[in-house]
Amino acid sequence: VVRMAAENHCEFPVSPAGGLGTGGPCRRCSSAPLPGAGPGKWVRLNVGGTCFLTTRQTLCRDPKSFLFRLCQADPDLDSDKDETGAYLIDRDPTYFGPVLNYLRHGKLVINKDLAEEGVLEEAEFYNITSLIKLVKDKIRERDSKISQVPVKHVYRVLQCQEEELTQMVSTMSDGWKFEQV
Repeated sequence: VVRMAAENHCEFPVSPAGGLGTGGPCRRCSSAPLPGAGPGKWVRLNVGGTCFLTTRQTLCRDPKSFLFRLCQADPDLDSDKDETGAYLIDRDPTYFGPVLNYLRHGKLVINKDLAEEGVLEEAEFYNITSLIKLVKDKIRERDSKISQVPVKHVYRVLQCQEEELTQMVSTMSDGWKFEQV
């Protein structure tokens, strides 16, 4: 289970004795190994200040992705780590959540408050080709639905004398079409 910490507000602080408690660092962001986790199985990511914890297997789903290269300790990929050992990634954590969940279960789930374009931007940054295609398809589908909505017309009825018409037309905003009734 991965839980996100936002703005250093952690849900599972570690007591000085190592168990759950209060007043200590976040269990998932601390540098101590996680109970029951084999060496190197879990990976900590610090994306834009938010800690994510996931498995190496999840991050390695797309062998062409940045995250795969990160897990392989690619010498061409110079990546800093924070004080807890989490990889530092200077990206928006809001849009990283759907990317990580896609890698976990292969389905694209985007919160209704998130823009698909933001998820696409992250998918392109991390170079997750199957997700890029999926998000682009979703955007195309959304845009085609919008373009199929019938145009609604708003009518404004004006009554004026013929000599007042020129002045009335010149004071109206652009985008109005005139019809004589």
